[in-house]
Amino acid sequence: MSTSFRVRPWQTVTLVIVAGCIISAMSFGPRSAMGLFFTPITEARGWSREIFALAIAIQNVVWGAGQPMAGAIADRYGTARVLVGGAMLYAAGLALTAWAPTPLWLHLGAGVLIGLGVASCSFTIVLAAFGRFVTPERRSVAFGIGTAAGSFGQFLFAPLGQHLIEAAGWQQALTLLGVMMLAIPLLAVALMGKPQGGPDASGRDQSIFEAISEAFGYRSFVLLVAGFFVCGFQLAFVTTHLPPYLSDIGLDPALGAWAIALIGLFNIVGSLASGYIAGRHSKPVFLSLIYLARAVVIALFVLLPPSPVTVLVFSASLGLLWLSTVPPTSGLVAVMFGPRYLATLFGFVFFSHQVGAFLGVWLGGRLYDMYQSYDVVWWLGVALSIFAAIVHWPIREQPVERLAAAE
Repeated sequence: MSTSFRVRPWQTVTLVIVAGCIISAMSFGPRSAMGLFFTPITEARGWSREIFALAIAIQNVVWGAGQPMAGAIADRYGTARVLVGGAMLYAAGLALTAWAPTPLWLHLGAGVLIGLGVASCSFTIVLAAFGRFVTPERRSVAFGIGTAAGSFGQFLFAPLGQHLIEAAGWQQALTLLGVMMLAIPLLAVALMGKPQGGPDASGRDQSIFEAISEAFGYRSFVLLVAGFFVCGFQLAFVTTHLPPYLSDIGLDPALGAWAIALIGLFNIVGSLASGYIAGRHSKPVFLSLIYLARAVVIALFVLLPPSPVTVLVFSASLGLLWLSTVPPTSGLVAVMFGPRYLATLFGFVFFSHQVGAFLGVWLGGRLYDMYQSYDVVWWLGVALSIFAAIVHWPIREQPVERLAAAE
């Protein structure tokens, strides 16, 4: 049997993981701190919250729509080329967001360009590269490390973004963040390469279109796609709307930056633990438990009296559950279909995530403007968590029949 995986020297694997983790941190950092620019931009431009929320919603859905395409290009032409192009788009989007004179330009910069940039240089592309270099037995752990690195970027860039806003102003802060993204092409050199094809049990190499058709004809993959929608809804809503929500209920606006940073810090722990657990226990059951825990955490946060303590406890608790869904989710895709088209197929799963993110961000702004309250969206997040827990439970953690026959 021929496979698309070959053992690499440990020095090569280490270099790939280190460079990939730095890229994950840098690419995830600025977009996770966009909520800090919510109030400064809307107040300076005289725009409604819905205008800014729509820009971030567009960013999320463009990120999601661009992810399968970026993954397919990486699978076909190599990871490094996609990372370089993504970094350039990301930098341009941040710069345009800083100086956008009208909502249309804001939606182009913060929405379309940053969305395409993140799709092409985020942790999803990095994790697919890890799948090529790391042995199947250690993939879940490697995916956890890469995801944790993205969380470190959130932890690092939230206070950094707040400091830059206070020291230089929001426009200069966004511009400086854009300049930082230009370091990604240098790091991308370590991730050069693409998956190697190989014959299946019938002796024929599978095409990318056959891989996509096979995936969407597989019930467990479809359930995984449906469940990841919920993760995107919750994460994007919290990242974008938690800082203004805390200001609305009378808490210090600076607490929003620390809340986002604390989510990122605890997500490092959660992602690493998730990678370890997902490599040793049932991934579908683990995902169901994660979503049930989210429902409890969000419900308690809404019901308890607001205070700095409840905000910080909520942030730490949610941080443990934040991107802990990624290692078991990406791990399931690798188990079902192997690493050959991992970037492409996980890209489709992530597209569902970003459709949820679009609705989480946009509905947050829309419903706030309608009711002057975020309560409806918080409780919608609780209900969706229960839905996700139910959806993940029947997923089968096993290769498709084509791969099982080749073993």
